[in-house]
Amino acid sequence: MDFISNHLTESLIIIGLLLLTIEVVVLGFSTFVLFFVGVAALFTGLLMFAGFIPETLMSAVLSVAIITAMDAVLLWKPLKNMQTKVDKKVAESDLIGHGFIVETDISPNNEGRYHYSGINWKVKTSTEIQAGSKVKVVGTEVGVFYVEPD
Repeated sequence: MDFISNHLTESLIIIGLLLLTIEVVVLGFSTFVLFFVGVAALFTGLLMFAGFIPETLMSAVLSVAIITAMDAVLLWKPLKNMQTKVDKKVAESDLIGHGFIVETDISPNNEGRYHYSGINWKVKTSTEIQAGSKVKVVGTEVGVFYVEPD
């Protein structure tokens, strides 16, 4: 504790950078609390370094609190809007186009099974396919291959 109070400016800058790193790298920018406090600590440390704020613990705590509140008020809505933008594009799968031979008859009412890459996949289709027919994957979901005759 004595080290922190003797090197308050440097400690605030380090704490701010540490909080920002944790928020972005570990939490993936999912919460804003550490971001706001980290920015405030970093900014307070820089203001102290520049001589605008006295290097006392009380002024540091007060400055961090005020800057955190200002950050939250000014940045909450833009950051929240940034998080709500979701890409609706379906991810392309390298399994599309994979061909194999079905072991059982499959139809829209009767799904089959196929063991591939250590996973037992459900095989679904929109047409009647006889056992022994070659099919190719035209779509995937978690644990499901959608196939059509090849």
